[in-house]
Amino acid sequence: MLRFLIRRVLLGVFVMWIVTMIVFGLFFIGPSAEAVARRLGGKSATPTQIHLIETRLGLNDPVIVQYWHFLWGNPAQPGTGLLKGHLGYDYYYQVSVNHIIAEAFPITFSLAVGAAILWLSMGVFTGIVSAVRPRTFIDRALTTIALFFYSMPTFVLGLLLLLVFYYEFTIHGLSWFPAGSYVPLTQDPFQWFRHLILPWFTLAVVSAAAYTRLTRGSMLDVLGEDYIRTARAKGLRERRVVLRHGLRSALTPVVTQFGIDLGVLIGGAIITEQVFSLPGLGYTAVQAITNDDLPVILGITIVASAAVVVANILVDVGYAFLDPRVRLN
Repeated sequence: MLRFLIRRVLLGVFVMWIVTMIVFGLFFIGPSAEAVARRLGGKSATPTQIHLIETRLGLNDPVIVQYWHFLWGNPAQPGTGLLKGHLGYDYYYQVSVNHIIAEAFPITFSLAVGAAILWLSMGVFTGIVSAVRPRTFIDRALTTIALFFYSMPTFVLGLLLLLVFYYEFTIHGLSWFPAGSYVPLTQDPFQWFRHLILPWFTLAVVSAAAYTRLTRGSMLDVLGEDYIRTARAKGLRERRVVLRHGLRSALTPVVTQFGIDLGVLIGGAIITEQVFSLPGLGYTAVQAITNDDLPVILGITIVASAAVVVANILVDVGYAFLDPRVRLN
């Protein structure tokens, strides 16, 4: 187990190293130092700011030296460098990129985790019901509902929920759901929940549809295995056979998809955050693109990549606990 974890962590580090080289090449290698500094400074950068950026980042140094400074920091700028946890400086707002991401990340994290719990619960439950009652009315009804929501764009469902649960409810005197924005959990847990319930369901209903189909297909394959027939022949209760023996093995592809989806979502749920005015990583990335704020785009790219890598490592570790047929060593 330990050997497997070490291999997976080293592979994750290697992937992140490749990501940093690609990001560095896209953002820092340009026709001239002045052109790179102008891109990093944004649309409103003055000649003085451009010269300051050139000096701070050492853009006139050789590329390999610039990359080393990008990773480990410039000796003239103590505390900088990705390996020291510094994602750069935002010249548009005159603050560090760490500060911007630290404000946006808890919002995206709250949205991602809450929605993930809902869509995993809904998708796995409906998938199990469809699998144990194949080709029945219940199976076909759940399949139809899953395909309907799977085909629905996230922004359409979000706007429909706002129309019904915010607009219609409010004009009839029922102010149960806010239009958007975010309240920190530490400030008011109830308002935090109240402001996120609609975004959670927007993401969960659309994503749960895919998990319903994935769980159903995997469960149907597993329930036809020899060890399932053996468990039934021993006289075990059907619920125990389905949940203890069947579901545990059938969850392997579900966990794989869950890790990828959650990692990508933590990187920024752009559409949902835009619809519900949640200033998370996705919303911040859109604003950075609009303002041509490249340091923030770079920082969010690194964070999103790290989220996907970590999620995949956790998924691989989870295999050993879900499926006894998987041997990590």
